[in-house]
Amino acid sequence: MFSHVMIGSNNIERSKRFYDAVLGTLGASEPLKLQANSGHTRIFYRHEGNTFCVTEPINDEMATFANGGTIGFKCASPEQVQEFHDIAVSNGGESIEEKPGIRESSFGNLYIAYVRDPDGNKLCAIYRVK
Repeated sequence: MFSHVMIGSNNIERSKRFYDAVLGTLGASEPLKLQANSGHTRIFYRHEGNTFCVTEPINDEMATFANGGTIGFKCASPEQVQEFHDIAVSNGGESIEEKPGIRESSFGNLYIAYVRDPDGNKLCAIYRVK
């Protein structure tokens, strides 16, 4: 359904350090770093057919996060969820909501962790418990 997810950043190098560490837990490799025609820097992480992008806003206004928005990253195990969370926090992220763990939902049991990146974007690491 999706071709990519793109978020804005007010400090692209800080975001690169954060996402290199956090997305590395999922197996993403070094991102492709490009300049848009406008001269703004963008980084593109590719992994398992998915693309996650971080960009300096091309309208030169401050990047802001979406209130109510969440970007979810699929994990292979509860341990990977925990690692995602811990690495996010140790690289400038903030742990939010409940501590990582199992949540019951209408979709079944999920092992979930929520963090905010250094720009305030809400991220979710999620594993469907079988």
